[in-house]
Amino acid sequence: MKLVGTEFQRKVWAYLKKIPSGSVKTYSEVAKAIGKPRAVRAVANAIGKNPYAPKIPCHRVIRSDGSLGGYSGKGGVKKKRFLLLKEGITL
Repeated sequence: MKLVGTEFQRKVWAYLKKIPSGSVKTYSEVAKAIGKPRAVRAVANAIGKNPYAPKIPCHRVIRSDGSLGGYSGKGGVKKKRFLLLKEGITL
C-alpha cells in the first residue's frame, strides 16, 4: 500500500502498524517512539487524518488519562470502542 500524506504523517502511521493487536499506546508514547516527544498534538492530528483506518490501527491509540480520545474512522468513537473490545481491551 502506497501511503499518501506528509512525511510526518507517514512516520506516525508506520508506527501505528507496529502496535500489536490487543494493546494500546498513548498519543505521548507514539510521539516519543517516533523521536518527537514534544509533538503530541501533531501526532494526534496525524492520527486523525489517517485515511486507512482500521487497516492502519489508529484505534489502538488513547489519551494518557485512559480515555478513548477521538476516532476519525467510519463510526467514530463508538467504532473505536467496538474495535478495542474485539481485541480484548476494555477501557
